[in-house]
Amino acid sequence: MIAGDGVGPEVIGAGVRCIEKVADINFEWFDWGCSRYEKTGTFLPSDGLSTLSRFDAIYLGAVGWPTVPDHLSLWGLLLPIRKTLELYVNLRPTKLLPGVPCPLAHRGPDDVDMLFVRENTEGEYSGAGGRVHAGTDLEVAVETNVVTRRAVERVARYAFERASERRGHMTSVTKSNASRHAYVLWDEVVAEVGKQYPKVKLERVLVDAMAARMVLNPASVDVVLGSNLFADILTDLAAAIQGGMGMAASANLNPERGAPGMFEPVHGSAPDIAGKGLANPVGAMLSGALMLEHVDLKPAANKLEESVAQAIAAGVRTRDVGGYASTSEMTDEVIRRLAT
Repeated sequence: MIAGDGVGPEVIGAGVRCIEKVADINFEWFDWGCSRYEKTGTFLPSDGLSTLSRFDAIYLGAVGWPTVPDHLSLWGLLLPIRKTLELYVNLRPTKLLPGVPCPLAHRGPDDVDMLFVRENTEGEYSGAGGRVHAGTDLEVAVETNVVTRRAVERVARYAFERASERRGHMTSVTKSNASRHAYVLWDEVVAEVGKQYPKVKLERVLVDAMAARMVLNPASVDVVLGSNLFADILTDLAAAIQGGMGMAASANLNPERGAPGMFEPVHGSAPDIAGKGLANPVGAMLSGALMLEHVDLKPAANKLEESVAQAIAAGVRTRDVGGYASTSEMTDEVIRRLAT
């Protein structure tokens, strides 16, 4: 358990309360994040990554605080966990739950059911690059997009598997018209993997066109495969479509189970509302449901998802999705339904 910063402890605390109602899970808490960094100069101890590898799963709140530059917190905690543990799939389900207002006119729950599979270890977030001539008018910064056959192949295979379990349609998001090396390779590898899944319809769509399509025709979107950057951006748009960042859940997975998965709501630490009881805990709860499924507690995961949906359908919502419930009131309502 890494509750993190800002609203992280609030929403993760809510998630833990719900999880403990449906499953026998033992949690061990770690005080890693920006607060620790400001006290010690490090976001996690030197043996932190090896410590995490002993667990079945990692439940993460949010990392970030205004006094710590974002690139330090991202590269100091979240990305090292993803890369070191080879959590190469970032899975982000996007569903509009009944009772949640959608910002798209005339769209309802039947129109929004998407699953995003994001390559999670390289691409635009590979860390390859650098800066020279710092502070002069000749300063140059280079950020290299790294795409390897192995990484694309394994994440594509995972996406095709998920598509074969759903509606049988997989869209690969690319930009190979402009990126003639990295994304041409991406397209070629995805097409090769697709030959192993003849029942799944493969479609290639440029990322800018995909953003427009998600707004204009979300019902046409089933499973989306994208690079680290493209899928990161598109899933924030998807979160808005499903009601807001507070509703969105995610899982970071090593499908071969070579490392513990990491489960986190996709919103940030929201320092402006931290400690006020206003944070939406639903994203953390649904991330907890993904975690329960990952550790082979599918009935408990289903119960938690159903209870969240029932509470929202009954009109209990936090302010960010048009309601009046506080974090604790939202949590209490879900727990009440878990008990039935």
